[in-house]
Amino acid sequence: MGVIARQSIKGALANYLGIAIGFVTTFFVLTDCLTQDEIGLTRIMVDAAMLFSGLAQLGTNASILRFYPFFKDAEKRDHGFFGWTILLPFIGFAIFTLCFFLFKGSIMGLYAQRAPMIVDYFYLLLPLTFFALYLTVFETNANVLMRITIPKMVREVGVRVFNLVCYLLYGKGLISLDLFVILFCSSYGVAMLLNLFYLLSLGKISFKIDFAFVDRKTLKEICIYTLFMTATVLAGNIPLINSLFLGAKEGLALTGVYTIASYIANIVEVPYRSLGAISRPLISQAVKDDDWGEVNRLGQQVALHQLLVSTLIFFFIWINISALFALIPHGDEYMGGFGVVFILGMAKVVNSSCSIGTDILNFSKFYPFSLIFIAILTTSAIALNNYLIPLWGLNGSAGATLFAYILYFAVLLLFLGRRQRVTIFSQKQLVIVALIGVLFALNWLWGRTITPMISSLHLSLTISTLTDAVMRSAVFGIVAISAVYRLKISEPINRVMEKYMSKFFVKK
Repeated sequence: MGVIARQSIKGALANYLGIAIGFVTTFFVLTDCLTQDEIGLTRIMVDAAMLFSGLAQLGTNASILRFYPFFKDAEKRDHGFFGWTILLPFIGFAIFTLCFFLFKGSIMGLYAQRAPMIVDYFYLLLPLTFFALYLTVFETNANVLMRITIPKMVREVGVRVFNLVCYLLYGKGLISLDLFVILFCSSYGVAMLLNLFYLLSLGKISFKIDFAFVDRKTLKEICIYTLFMTATVLAGNIPLINSLFLGAKEGLALTGVYTIASYIANIVEVPYRSLGAISRPLISQAVKDDDWGEVNRLGQQVALHQLLVSTLIFFFIWINISALFALIPHGDEYMGGFGVVFILGMAKVVNSSCSIGTDILNFSKFYPFSLIFIAILTTSAIALNNYLIPLWGLNGSAGATLFAYILYFAVLLLFLGRRQRVTIFSQKQLVIVALIGVLFALNWLWGRTITPMISSLHLSLTISTLTDAVMRSAVFGIVAISAVYRLKISEPINRVMEKYMSKFFVKK
């Protein structure tokens, strides 16, 4: 098994362990221990910190992936590359801190009327942004060393466990709201330190910058590229912008409902966090070697598997959505998020299936054009939020994400096809779309035939809903797995299936 598959599988396992913890935390602890306003408060604080930290990175994450191949040598030294990745974000954070105090009045004014709790804890955004900044920087450094599992465990499992403890302590009345928010923010600081200690334990990094190794031309290229990549942060953070808009326009309560719904939809793109993390260094190396055939192959491979996995996850989320809301505490208060789950789920399918195109562009010589595409994405997202939120409320915020992504990727992928002769599309993706269409059609028929039969058994509404969900999942799970294997959509997936089938069905 290759490194890309091995590390992707390990990273995915870490992601899904985090999801399991997050599932219990979000739907059975968070909704029970916190009010909608308090859920909205934590969501906006984290989203704001992630957005601010992304800008404060000054494109460092993209630079790590692009330039690490130029710094590493046969002896696995990085010539002080890690030192550069510490210095540049620190400069960015200093600039952010200055802007933070210059514009604090304007920012606080946006939330003073509809979300005053944000104003109460506004200054905690500074340390939270710092923690989020270096948590990501250390994680990306581990990625280029082809070590994604532990950092994924820290982010996906560690942070969630820390947060879970905070929720329980506050929900049981053992700590005040003030202390809860402080501990909640501190959990990201603990995660940041854990990632740093792990990097140091690998013995492959150094804080000492080797200035002699970097000539003026390379340094100039790094600085220019880094500044350009600062703008691309907005591409991956449009959902964060949406929640910030929603909080300012509709208040924290609706943001809390949006938080629960968007958590469900976010599960769709979890596999890309691992597959993307491990494939980006390989694409960066292929671009450096000017091997565009390999870039094309990797891009199509990632896009194909992401489309397959994300659409199947989206499908199974949707057929179980009623059961999920029936189970969670105060589920009726959050059922207004049904539409958000569907619309955001489609947006996550588009984003996770096409994001490899953004990576390819950022590593190529045409990366300056990313500014144009980001301008299109950001402008359309802001305009659509302003127009659709007053019109559709929660669904408007989700719709802004979907439409902005469709426009962005349509223009970006067309550009890649024309300029680099790179395409992430293949005929097998049409097979996947057809398969998902058939599954949704069968699900519709199930709702018209089997569901009424289950309802006629005079069970309680909750039991009836859960029985229907379990039966649907089992039947459609078998159908989907069989179809993927028979249609031979992915040779690697078929090989894995055959490997495990051989253990249970040994030929004699």
